[in-house]
Amino acid sequence: MPTWGELLKELTPTKDKDGNDIQGLNFDELRLKYIQLLSQNTGRNVIAYYSGWLKPGRTQNIDINDSDITGFMNSIYELDCSKGLDIILHTPGGNPTATEGIVKYLHNKFGNDIRVIVPQMAMSAGTMLACAAKEIFLGSHSCLGPIDPQYGGIPAYNIIQEFKEAKVDLENNPKSKEFWRIQFEKYPAAFFYSVCDSINLSSLLVGEWLKKYMFIDSPSEDISKKVKKILKNLNSNNRSHSRHFTFDFCQEIGLNVKKIEDDQTLQNLILSVHHAFIITLDNTNVTKIIENQNGLRYISSQSK
Repeated sequence: MPTWGELLKELTPTKDKDGNDIQGLNFDELRLKYIQLLSQNTGRNVIAYYSGWLKPGRTQNIDINDSDITGFMNSIYELDCSKGLDIILHTPGGNPTATEGIVKYLHNKFGNDIRVIVPQMAMSAGTMLACAAKEIFLGSHSCLGPIDPQYGGIPAYNIIQEFKEAKVDLENNPKSKEFWRIQFEKYPAAFFYSVCDSINLSSLLVGEWLKKYMFIDSPSEDISKKVKKILKNLNSNNRSHSRHFTFDFCQEIGLNVKKIEDDQTLQNLILSVHHAFIITLDNTNVTKIIENQNGLRYISSQSK
């Protein structure tokens, strides 16, 4: 695997032994080189879905949303779907219903031959998407996260807790009515019920996907127990929406996970792809990339 510095050198113009100029790769060429190497090694289609949310100041189109279906449609164009699909996923999450649309579309095209690879992080709705795969590849440094939704960056469980605290406080201290009135003016009517519904939807969708895709070949008497345990752990918030669920945790709760490090060649190829994408996100104003091994890409950038 080339180091981070070696990848950067591939972008830098140099000279041959005769002093002639050698043009360095551009960012698109660097990513494509390593996606193609990974696809050639596995014999499978590869779509990389990368968000630049970890770059300070990035706020535009960093989440999973309905516009992503355009990127996936573009990346699937003229692929041989019989070869299956590996999704390399790096995302903070986003809209559960948008994720539902993506999952339906991908399974319509590739059946159940979909694997998700998480080189670093796939949080919230990204974890939901991973649970719709037949298996998830994680490294020792990789993580998934709680699947409870967020509203404006606020975890749904925190909003529910706020309503519960208000109820208790108002019962014991009627003078706090004005305080809570001001607090809840930020929420639309019936918001509490919408939040409860969204939490239930996340569990419903992931439960369905686990049964239909990840555990389709498991004995039917075991599936319900497995799914119940997984949902209990993934949708419990665990005191923080940003909790990192590592390989060991995911394996312990019953997800079908494989360790990237178990195949050194595969690990090197995956990490080279990951680093090539992060280099693009770190050095440009790009906020999201959806790209396949044929160079078809959907890129959004943050306006300055």
